[in-house]
Amino acid sequence: MNPDTDAVARRLRKGMVNGVLSFPLTSFHDDGSLDPDGFRAYVADRIATGPGAVFPACGTGEFFSLDEDEYRQVVTITVEEAAGRVPVVAGTGYGWAQAARFARIAEEAGADALLVLPHYLVAAPQDGLVAQLEQIAARTRLPLIAYQRGQVAFTVASAKRIAGIPTVIGLKDGHSDLDRLQRLTLAAPEDFLFFNGAATAEIQARAYATVGVPAYSSAVHAFAPEIANAFFTAFQGGDDGTVDKLLRDFYVPLVELRDRVPGYAVSLVKAAARLRGTPVGPVRAPLTDPSAADLDALEQLLTTGLDLVGAAL
Repeated sequence: MNPDTDAVARRLRKGMVNGVLSFPLTSFHDDGSLDPDGFRAYVADRIATGPGAVFPACGTGEFFSLDEDEYRQVVTITVEEAAGRVPVVAGTGYGWAQAARFARIAEEAGADALLVLPHYLVAAPQDGLVAQLEQIAARTRLPLIAYQRGQVAFTVASAKRIAGIPTVIGLKDGHSDLDRLQRLTLAAPEDFLFFNGAATAEIQARAYATVGVPAYSSAVHAFAPEIANAFFTAFQGGDDGTVDKLLRDFYVPLVELRDRVPGYAVSLVKAAARLRGTPVGPVRAPLTDPSAADLDALEQLLTTGLDLVGAAL
């Protein structure tokens, strides 16, 4: 690693021990246009709650629906509001050529690193998955974190190859195949970073920790940082009673609600933020906002979760 890349990796390692990884929503007006002022207020509030790092314009932030100008605004605002207090890791993706365009924008905006989301549409062999990262790395100075989920799943041999790319510093896993993940962690260099990127990652936080991956992204932090931080504190402190209660009474029911409709992993999160009075606006197509019945269930669940940690709706 070069000194700049190594410094970012150290900051991320320190951050992920001290707080959840925050993936902020992107704020839209009711007509679907970007709301920069709303996003600035929202992301400032998330950062004030002390996450380990902030990841704008990723899955929860609807990266797939942003044009390049909107992306620039989202990343720039996040960098300005973070003001060096926490690392900013911007999303990038699609094919390597388009990913490189977003990477240049993130670099110009002052992001610290990039999360490389799965490529668009096609299945690819392992050589192609490695080449995708090599092509992006050749076109940006920013450190890269590979994200394996969907059609991207690295073998041990490929993981060794991507870890050998000088600016690739880590891997986020969304497959929850712990056998494979354990093999990857054992094969990777000691300083390589691993992140639990399962949907509603708190559900599997214990399981990931057993294979040496305690750091995780928290979608709940996007709408209820009080609950996310209470869980993180209990998890880090070995408070199994609090962890169990939060899992049983909040996180498991949230997952059951999330699994009712495709896309609820994002649209429920955005709806929950609106229920708390945060004007983040609707989701963009092809996602859809929750039904009235599911909104009622979400509100009841949110009240339960906040009651558990002594916070107000």
